[in-house]
Amino acid sequence: MFSLRASTLASTATLLAVVGAACAKPAPPKREAPVPLLGSSSASGTSREDLTRTIAAMDARLAARPDDAAAAVMLADALLRQTRVTGNAGLAARAEIALQKILARDPEHYHARRMLAAVYLSQHRFRDAIRAAERCLQVRRDDAWPYGVVGDAHVELGEYDAAFDAFDRMIALRPDAAAYARASYARELQGDLTEAIRFMTMALDATSPKDPESLAWQHAQLGGLYLAADRVREARREFEHSDFVFPGHPMSLDGQAQVLAAEGRTEDALALVQSRLASAPTPAALALSGDLLAKLGRPADADRQYRLADAAWRSDAPEPARLAVFLADRGWQVDEAVRIAESAAVDRHDIFTDDALAWAYFKAGRLADARAASARALRTGSRDRTLREHARIIAATGHVAAGGSR
Repeated sequence: MFSLRASTLASTATLLAVVGAACAKPAPPKREAPVPLLGSSSASGTSREDLTRTIAAMDARLAARPDDAAAAVMLADALLRQTRVTGNAGLAARAEIALQKILARDPEHYHARRMLAAVYLSQHRFRDAIRAAERCLQVRRDDAWPYGVVGDAHVELGEYDAAFDAFDRMIALRPDAAAYARASYARELQGDLTEAIRFMTMALDATSPKDPESLAWQHAQLGGLYLAADRVREARREFEHSDFVFPGHPMSLDGQAQVLAAEGRTEDALALVQSRLASAPTPAALALSGDLLAKLGRPADADRQYRLADAAWRSDAPEPARLAVFLADRGWQVDEAVRIAESAAVDRHDIFTDDALAWAYFKAGRLADARAASARALRTGSRDRTLREHARIIAATGHVAAGGSR
């Protein structure tokens, strides 16, 4: 019922046999009481104010007792939430330091090791995340949570069979909000937006009211799915609901701006993006503001925003594929765009890195290479609008784009 891979996935019977074998010999972590995740019934909430209070309280506990592993795990959990809300990558580094101090005292502390895997994922250290999560699974094969980290990391690396296997195991062991959200993304990657919407709705229904940050994230994800399906009214509703449950959540603001742009309300979209930039500038928001300014006939202002986006992507945001597409789109340093995309593709073979490689090759006049990379980018059946538009242009072009050599 919940298998996430297409026809190449293992059968349900095989999956259940694997899960049954994994559950047959659980090995609980030693000497540890459970450390509840934020937003659960036995832990603090995840509102903006709750996150601030939790971070302060856990900092104080660790100052008094540096060996307080539960405090370190809860601090790291809160810091990762703050990273998602603020875009401050330095918070993930702070979470890693807190966990590593505990692991220096007790290298096998299960909950610290488990949370460290999530920190590595946040830092785009995908191989490290897989290793840390698999180390946890050697101790507890019945814990669904590390399978989510393993699956997320494999998705980012473009190793989709391994990713969907991990998600299948997660959802079979514990069908909860985290598992449903991953099931939704697996379906989205395969182009099945109807099922992606259904699973994300299930994730919302399974999330506690004590976890408004997750609710906001899920509503925003659902809004993005509706937008991809050209259901703009439903998308607007979800982004507005996201902003209601967690005011100012960056994903809700970004989504609302995209809806306004889709409705042709360019001035309103620009105003919303500029308000977002005033509090938490991101490369993507800077680039979007440039696009909106260009659409409004303000090329000089657009160019300034594009230059800021370029600088931001080069500083601390680990998004080489997006930078490569950004440079190729504007015909800036096309050879560098190729180099950046090729460098990213050494380790990452996901469809979006393949698309960046295809688009950079296309702009550089390497049409055969562009077509090969574009075919790889289409391999999962994703309906991502940018990816498919790039593929359409590359397939239809018998000569290279302006700016590339023939």
